Amino acid sequence: MPPSSTQSRTQVAIVGAGPAGLMLSHLLARAGIDSVAVDLRSRQEIEETHRAGILEQDSVNLLVDTDVSDRVHRDGYRHDGIELAFGGSGHRIDFQGLVGASTQLYPQTDVFIDLADARRRDSGDVRFGVTDVSVDDLTSNAPVLRFTDTDGTGHEIRADFLVGTDGSHSLCRHQVPDDQRKQYFREYPFAWFGILAEAPPSAPELIYNHSPRGFALISQRTDTLQRMYFQCDPSENIDSWSDDRIWDELQARVGANGYTLVEGPITAKSVLPFRSFVQEPMHYGRLVLAGDAAHTVPPTGAKGLNLALADVRVLAEELERAITIGDTGPLATYSARALGRIWKAQHFSYWMTTMLHTLPDATPFDVRRQEGELATVTGSTAGSTYLAEAYTGWPGK
Repeated sequence: MPPSSTQSRTQVAIVGAGPAGLMLSHLLARAGIDSVAVDLRSRQEIEETHRAGILEQDSVNLLVDTDVSDRVHRDGYRHDGIELAFGGSGHRIDFQGLVGASTQLYPQTDVFIDLADARRRDSGDVRFGVTDVSVDDLTSNAPVLRFTDTDGTGHEIRADFLVGTDGSHSLCRHQVPDDQRKQYFREYPFAWFGILAEAPPSAPELIYNHSPRGFALISQRTDTLQRMYFQCDPSENIDSWSDDRIWDELQARVGANGYTLVEGPITAKSVLPFRSFVQEPMHYGRLVLAGDAAHTVPPTGAKGLNLALADVRVLAEELERAITIGDTGPLATYSARALGRIWKAQHFSYWMTTMLHTLPDATPFDVRRQEGELATVTGSTAGSTYLAEAYTGWPGK
């Protein structure tokens, strides 16, 4: 440890102070459980990282009902459906009419800001911009979190339980011995080329666009800033895409189905690779994983943030039980409960991805078969209902 160091104790130590870690800390505090949350990134760095923002109804309820913020209702945009575009036209999936549910367009950045403000309001112990993070003694009765604070002070915090909510490059995940875990992984042969554009919305709801040129997603961010994506090769060079070339490609893809986009200056460009990953079980000793530290999904079905929030809602309940009885048994219960939802989401994200994207070696038969699948979904009340139910989220248990 650094020359200036402290030792302390808490009930739950949380590695990762993004939305999952902060929500867990918030829920634990409401149950009277102390926690410390740390993150390598500064608060500003997290706030400036643009992520998707489609919230399921349960995620919205979690923010509002636990007194994080009601800004999701004031500043968010309710979506009662999506458009599936293929074969020359659009086909609306009516969430409200089919399953009586909706989603909320509300950027992950704003979810993080609301949670960070709530933890500060409630005097939560959250440390951003720390370094030298490590965890140890995971199978003992007092696992340890070590880190160096922004002022150079070293900390050694003993806890009843450690939680890794530290994202897809998780430090905590790698502390589980190989013979104590199973990892399931799939990498897809395409990525999304994403842009932010200063323009009014091109449509009132999201358009999931299938075309022989490849997939495109027309999303929104605000009344003046829009988020759009088109399918590309994972090795695509951003610098080779001028604004004019990007707009030409997007217009060609959605134009095949009768849409025209409102164009504007492009303020950000990125390439987002597609991966599916799950680690089982989601606990080891007194270490528990949640969110991207334990699983990732392709972004097609908008499940990533929603799964993370669903994880920590269940985890808070089981950690409260574990602390009350002084036993690790509820950690296995958490893992089983969370994995049931995770694998449903993995299936849905995989299904949406493979139904809408064009494989690199796709034949004309493959493209027409996808159109047949899309026609089956949109032309069937049962098919449309499954999509609506899965997209808006399964009720929490």
